[in-house]
Amino acid sequence: MTDAVVVAGLHKRHGDVHAVRGVDFAVAHGEIFALLGRNGAGKTTTMEILEGFRDRDAGRVEVLGLDPGEKATGRALRERIGLVLQDVAVEPYLTVRETVARNAGYYPAPRDVDEVVGLVGLAGLERQKVRALSGGQKRRLDLALGVIGDPALLFLDEPTTGFDPNARRNAWQLIRELRDTGTTIVLTTHYMEEAQRLADRVAVIADGRIVAEGTPSALGGRDTATTRIRFAPPPGTTLADLPVEAICNNDGLLTVETPEPTATLHLLTGWALRHDTVLTGLTVDRPSLEEVYLRLTAPAEDARERSAG
Repeated sequence: MTDAVVVAGLHKRHGDVHAVRGVDFAVAHGEIFALLGRNGAGKTTTMEILEGFRDRDAGRVEVLGLDPGEKATGRALRERIGLVLQDVAVEPYLTVRETVARNAGYYPAPRDVDEVVGLVGLAGLERQKVRALSGGQKRRLDLALGVIGDPALLFLDEPTTGFDPNARRNAWQLIRELRDTGTTIVLTTHYMEEAQRLADRVAVIADGRIVAEGTPSALGGRDTATTRIRFAPPPGTTLADLPVEAICNNDGLLTVETPEPTATLHLLTGWALRHDTVLTGLTVDRPSLEEVYLRLTAPAEDARERSAG
């Protein structure tokens, strides 16, 4: 089976600005794919081309086997995709249920209206006017409008903006359930935890180009990066007393960087037991997805400053 989304050699200019410069990626059917990037990196332009809102200058783009830039098949594509955009125009004087029901009428085989209202956490607010909803509730309504058509492919643009932590986790669960029932999902987000928790694969775009692609755990070499062991300095202990080389950070914690975390932990914990001390606040980790993302998307001048420092 062909991929749900195929992008090859995509280019787009806005006047003198070359916003997208030869972007290539593919999204498999039934996959959650996250496209990450700073504002102005070309992420929004790429998404708008995939959604059929913007024409491309060059390259190949297929969405569910169709060209989103082809007007003749535009309606057929719209009936098979769902959109959750950052700004959705909704009639403020309609109720929640009226809004979802109206959008259901745009699709040949929509989901049940009341089921969708419940799925997005708006049960009990069916008769509430849209204008009376809070920001987070309006975002849940946006999500309902995106899934009411039972899409084969769902585009999510910052889907949980304005959600409280509990609502965000409920939305994540819904997104996973959609993926598990066969829906392909392409999302953008500035929450790295969201990308970490949801995405099967991630691509990072910077200056109009894809600079890294892979699973969240392996992106940018995360899976092979040096491991960091951190803990509070044991009372009465100097750096020279430790069995491994460590540095003291500004937060007062000690950090040990090692390519062999098992052996290094064995040395540290063995030393602590022999000296009847506790390694308070002990943590073991590799660079976070956020750290990798910031490194990959750092402007050239930032990278030069770090190298000079």
